[in-house]
Amino acid sequence: MKIRALIVDDEPLARKRILMFLQDEPDLEIVGECENGTEAIQQIGRLNPDLVFLDVQMPEVGGFDVLRALPADRWPLVIFVTAHNQHAVEAFEVHALDYLLKPFKLARFRQALQRARQKLLAQDAKGQNERFQAWLLAQEQAVYPSRLTVKSGEHTAFVEVNEVDYIEAAGNYAILHAGATNHVLRETLANLEAKLSPKRFLRVSRSAIVNVDRIKAIQPATRGEHVVVLKNGRELPLTRGVREVQQRLESL
Repeated sequence: MKIRALIVDDEPLARKRILMFLQDEPDLEIVGECENGTEAIQQIGRLNPDLVFLDVQMPEVGGFDVLRALPADRWPLVIFVTAHNQHAVEAFEVHALDYLLKPFKLARFRQALQRARQKLLAQDAKGQNERFQAWLLAQEQAVYPSRLTVKSGEHTAFVEVNEVDYIEAAGNYAILHAGATNHVLRETLANLEAKLSPKRFLRVSRSAIVNVDRIKAIQPATRGEHVVVLKNGRELPLTRGVREVQQRLESL
């Protein structure tokens, strides 16, 4: 990943020094140079750099003024560069990544640059994870319904899937138990199991599918059998292997 960097300093020699330090950094791409704060505001908005080396003291529009002129969600990572240390506290109040005092040495510069790399890598990993989670959610929503349609004569009801406590088989029909309300669905339990997300619903016996969010405990019953206890107090026979169900619940 190339780090897109912008250099902002009113002193040509200072800009040249940063350029010289960056020339041996293959993962850095210099997208521009600015000699004043007004130009910096425009270029940051236009170029959207990842990292800005920003001089604190510049005529008319200083480094802090540049940031105040930008929406907070558009701030790049900032390494402040200055000849004065009295602004250090204010720099970190605006979440500056680092604060370099002129004349800084190459080792100190590389230390700041490494912090930028680590920060951007963490942000990229977080962004990729969020995008992946969003993709998974979209895939699940596309494959599995968010609600079930229940028809009774001319009446049609829509039951939100996340409101269902459990589903009970009744021959070729299924009974949806949602709180204090029951709905009879003209569909077999096997067909419903194939439609519902396996992350949300678990088959606990031949005659019942349970919303995993409603499961409170698995408890021993008579003759070595077990029951699934729901949060509403309902107990359902567990005919699948206890360990298998426990592993499924732990992995969800």
